[in-house]
Amino acid sequence: MHFFSQTFDFSHPWSHVVIGMWRKYPNPKCSHVVSIDVLDRTINPNTGVIRTERVLGCKQKAPGWIVKLFGGSEDAFVREIIFVDPSTQNATITSVNLSLSQFVTCFERIQYTPANCDTTLFTQTAEIQARMALWRSAADNLEKWLVQRFEQNAQLGKLAFTDVLRTLWEERHAQQAAI
Repeated sequence: MHFFSQTFDFSHPWSHVVIGMWRKYPNPKCSHVVSIDVLDRTINPNTGVIRTERVLGCKQKAPGWIVKLFGGSEDAFVREIIFVDPSTQNATITSVNLSLSQFVTCFERIQYTPANCDTTLFTQTAEIQARMALWRSAADNLEKWLVQRFEQNAQLGKLAFTDVLRTLWEERHAQQAAI
């Protein structure tokens, strides 16, 4: 199993980041995400926690050797579950790949928490595990490659989300100026 993690602060309050979280896709910087289907959304009447379950459709350009070895296509699907707790100001996203999960599992966890009144701490972790016990060396190399690929997508995701937050901030200030 191989791991990826990163943390950084967004220069926006938690409430602004959570609003932006819902507007991240579609995004030209993350063009691999091509669809988002909401399967379920509930609000716990006792706690106020919002739970949303979604499936993201992606187009991944997998190397030819992976397609030959495992089959499949460039279409991939990811299950995502989001919990937003307004009272504790905590938003957590967990996701796991549905496509090719019999060969490789990628479990991702993202958390947004206030760092202070003007910034939000972003924490992201991923666990990637290939299920090729007989070929441990090949599995290890595949996991390393997938972590590198995950890191590249994570950096694109950070840039895309920064753009979304900037656009939201500009829209907010434009609306306030118009009043």
